[in-house]
Amino acid sequence: MKTLQEWLDWCEQLHPVAIDMGLDRVKTVADRMALRFDCPVITVAGTNGKGSTCAMLEAILLQAGYRTGVYTSPHLVRFEERCRLHGESASAPALAEAFAAVDAVRGDVSLTYFEFSTLAILHLMAKSALDVAILEVGLGGRLDAVNIIDADCAVITSIDIDHTAILGKDRESIGFEKAGIMRAGRPVVVSDPVPPQSVLDHVAAIGADLWRFGQDFNFSGDKLQWSWAGRGRRYSGMAYPALRGANQLVNASGVLAALDALRPRIPVTAQAVRNGLAMVELPGRFQIVPGEPVLVLDVAHNPHSVAALAANLDAMGFYPTTHAVMGAMADKDLLPMLQRVNPMIDRWYFTDLPLPRAAKAVDLQKTWTSQNARADASSSVHPDPMTALQAAIQAANPADRIVVFGSFHTVGGVLQEGIPRLQAKHLSP
Repeated sequence: MKTLQEWLDWCEQLHPVAIDMGLDRVKTVADRMALRFDCPVITVAGTNGKGSTCAMLEAILLQAGYRTGVYTSPHLVRFEERCRLHGESASAPALAEAFAAVDAVRGDVSLTYFEFSTLAILHLMAKSALDVAILEVGLGGRLDAVNIIDADCAVITSIDIDHTAILGKDRESIGFEKAGIMRAGRPVVVSDPVPPQSVLDHVAAIGADLWRFGQDFNFSGDKLQWSWAGRGRRYSGMAYPALRGANQLVNASGVLAALDALRPRIPVTAQAVRNGLAMVELPGRFQIVPGEPVLVLDVAHNPHSVAALAANLDAMGFYPTTHAVMGAMADKDLLPMLQRVNPMIDRWYFTDLPLPRAAKAVDLQKTWTSQNARADASSSVHPDPMTALQAAIQAANPADRIVVFGSFHTVGGVLQEGIPRLQAKHLSP
């Protein structure tokens, strides 16, 4: 019997490439496992907002008394975070058993790390007597391993440029890949306010039931509260979701549309909606950790999400100095990411990450230098996120703020020992 970590280490060596898009191999193994769900399935795709959408769906459905299962990726600190059953991370022994179940029927079929782990988690969820399953797409949609399961309701969040080598170089190509999760005659919630035409064309081509932001549902709000209206239902006077950031109302609107679309099968009360949105938690999504200085954790890792981060930082108010710890993957569109947030950042701490795909800290620094026109900004390089954070803490005054962003691995790197609570040295009088 292997431990979960042994399975994970073994899976990393199993397939010749890390990403191998296509459903044939994973479908073959799923069929051998007789993998199926006896409950409604909500599948969520999109460039940004997937994790927040899944977390809000889960929080509301838990408040409504349902037994939920959530599959999300990647993880921040521990692999077990990828599978939540009834609101709790799955146990390592249960996941190890699920990996063994996949391997028992796999035969000579070669699977990537993501495909193998997806099958294991789906198997564990399918036998956990769930009332509703929430599945987050890993990459794209049409050819992602999650798409072997037919969604009863598909949710497509914001679509922007990312993973261009695999999904295409423009929003239309990327939108087509995301649209692959929808099914004929079943609801698809499109919460992107300006969806690519390819998404709308695919809805028409397969005859899905389109719930479109701005037409089938919408929201309004002031500084104190917000309201939502759908096809025949409305919620008014709601407190803002516990997840911070301007983009979260768009995500929350899509969540309420999905729940409205599935109301005949999984009805929820207005109180469950209010409580769920008020209590939802998701580490690393514009997460503000109180302390001196304030710490902001955000997994923003493409130009679109970094632009949202910049807007959210701007809305926080004045801080004497903003320090940024940044590590990122080399295949990201790094220059526009740095350009969008550079006006907010006074001191940069670029970090290496322990992955072959990651950009070197010195290369991040060079890219930043190439676009930086601020004489008052400075930068340094560090071997890992925690070392970079410690350098920022040493340089910071209590009234400053430190933001950590650029990748799940950057944020995860500073969360290895739990959430840091910062106490900078006060200057002696």
